[in-house]
Amino acid sequence: MPTTRTDFPHKVEIIENLMILLPDGTRLAAKVWRPEGAGVTGPAVPAILEYLPYRKREGTRGRDQGLHMYFAGHGYASIRLDIRGTGDSEGVITDEYTVQEQIDGCDAIDWISRQPWCDGQVAMIGISWGGFNALQIAARQPTALKTIIPVGFTDDRYATDIHFVGGCLSKDNFDWSATMMAHNDLPPDPEIVGENWRALWQARIEANSPWAHIWMRHQRRDDYWKQGSVCEDFSAITIPVYAISGWADNYSEAVPRLLAGLSGPRLGLIGPWAHSFPHSVTVEPAIGWLQEVVRWCDHWMKGRDTGMMTEPMYRVWMQEGLPPRTCYLERPGRWVAEESWPSPRIDWRRLHMNAGAALAPVPTRDTPASICSPLWVGLAAGEVGRYGEDAEWPTDQREDDGGSLVFLSDPLPERLEILGAPQLHLTFSSDKPQALVSVRLNDVAPGGASTRVTVGLLNLTHRDGHEHPTALTPGRTYQAVVDLDDIAHAFAPGHRIAVSLSTTYWPIAWPSPELATLTVTCGASHLALPVRPPRPEDAALRPFGAPEQAPQTPVTHRSIAPAHHRRVVRDLLSGKMTVDFPRWTYTSVMEDIAVTQTSEGFARYEITDNDPLSAALITDYRVEIERKDTTIGHHSTGRLTCDTSHFILESTLTVSERGKDIFHRNWHERIPRDML
Repeated sequence: MPTTRTDFPHKVEIIENLMILLPDGTRLAAKVWRPEGAGVTGPAVPAILEYLPYRKREGTRGRDQGLHMYFAGHGYASIRLDIRGTGDSEGVITDEYTVQEQIDGCDAIDWISRQPWCDGQVAMIGISWGGFNALQIAARQPTALKTIIPVGFTDDRYATDIHFVGGCLSKDNFDWSATMMAHNDLPPDPEIVGENWRALWQARIEANSPWAHIWMRHQRRDDYWKQGSVCEDFSAITIPVYAISGWADNYSEAVPRLLAGLSGPRLGLIGPWAHSFPHSVTVEPAIGWLQEVVRWCDHWMKGRDTGMMTEPMYRVWMQEGLPPRTCYLERPGRWVAEESWPSPRIDWRRLHMNAGAALAPVPTRDTPASICSPLWVGLAAGEVGRYGEDAEWPTDQREDDGGSLVFLSDPLPERLEILGAPQLHLTFSSDKPQALVSVRLNDVAPGGASTRVTVGLLNLTHRDGHEHPTALTPGRTYQAVVDLDDIAHAFAPGHRIAVSLSTTYWPIAWPSPELATLTVTCGASHLALPVRPPRPEDAALRPFGAPEQAPQTPVTHRSIAPAHHRRVVRDLLSGKMTVDFPRWTYTSVMEDIAVTQTSEGFARYEITDNDPLSAALITDYRVEIERKDTTIGHHSTGRLTCDTSHFILESTLTVSERGKDIFHRNWHERIPRDML
């Protein structure tokens, strides 16, 4: 945990709620931390904005102040803003990352810049959703926005978010929709919005719906996904960008893509972390990241020479190999850096997938090798891009390798370090018109234990791009390139490099309608590995400070026993497999505002071996908010199934007040499968 700091250059005043009036008359709710007397007895100051749907009043109350008071104590007005239709803001929310959300953000920035306590400059900071919309709003170029600090984000909403990874239907698509549905009809606080709270709440209930129905109507990379994907036009972002992620985060590959695509001032930082701010982590080592943010903002908004822009563009944690485990509390390694990205220092080495399951620098003659994976391949995959908690990491890959095509190198004569996104160049044919491939790069220890280093997915009907998928002609030979996630990893001497290919990866990717057999042309197929030569300058990199934060708002967290635990169950008689992921199970008591919030949810993935049409995802979410005068409850369930031609989406919603059901709605829709 970071050290709590109480001594700051500026005393801080807190405004629990401040309403920002938009041009259309809608009011957005903000909480503000700012230096005492800013714009009154002292000078106006720059502002730092975090813009989220996760309810500032009680949803993120326990973590907001450590961040925002820290910035205020260093001379910034720091603002936590609820998106339209969430928390205590007016209106309704209809989807993620909408044009309306971006326009509102631009209008809010303009409003903030014109306040007497602001000197006219605004920065944006945020993790996940807040990182997404910081980039999206920067691309709209509001005049007062001077810099952004996105964390755990993507530049491509289609291919590298939680929807259609590599053109495959991600396990998190329907699950994340259910998560947001559990938040989107929660009421504003009457103490903030007054008597109008019930009318605002009723509008939210009526508007709440499972967003997966929208997402599943866009199964290819069409204009829906291009909107908000800043990779469509990197030139639109002209302000300085400090981009951050972690190797255990689902979004790490977006940082090097931004560094390569942007032309303005930019820095990139990737640590060993999961989906978290770098000063407060589940995977050590944490760093003094808030100090780095202050250095960055001081440079770009206060004109101070902090030395930050004299440092290398790209700094990453080079991870040492570890035995496979379901949880890592720490990743050993060291900080390394590149002056630019892409770096001319990276040595792209080919390792050919040869006959006899060999991975070697020199190709042998072309030889076919076929694989039709059982549906249990993927049960050892763990979670994808969550929080680095228990049982989220891949287990020993020998389990999944039992149903995969595996190519193995000779023992390495010396240490080998990689940095970048490995690529698999695949020459193949399929016996079915639709197929997917999962590719894993593994580190195999002398004793045989296999640790997954990085992974890539590709829907092979998307081999020529995600906009216009085309069916495979059975028996015809094709070429495809599978991009694996960016990684920094050190292979130890004596270890082997392994490439594993499978035609299923459940539940990470929804299976194709039929079990397909891929025939890989060995010799012609190869792995491109981004080898990073040693850089002596790494030893002289400036060390990060110790992690610290401001005092957090007191919140009492009470653990509750989840109805469903993290587990994988495989019935060897029936062939049925069940994977459970608990979600958001907690009780939080906020005594200062007399609010208690309880949440419990789970996602269950079921499938029966040899039957891809048996795939099912079941979700169940409950949220309860108890205030001094009432108790509000949300309960929603969801189910995603399929047949050969359609996905079937079913959901229910029940809203209660004081234990009595006051609203109920069902959804049932069949959506055609589109090369998926």
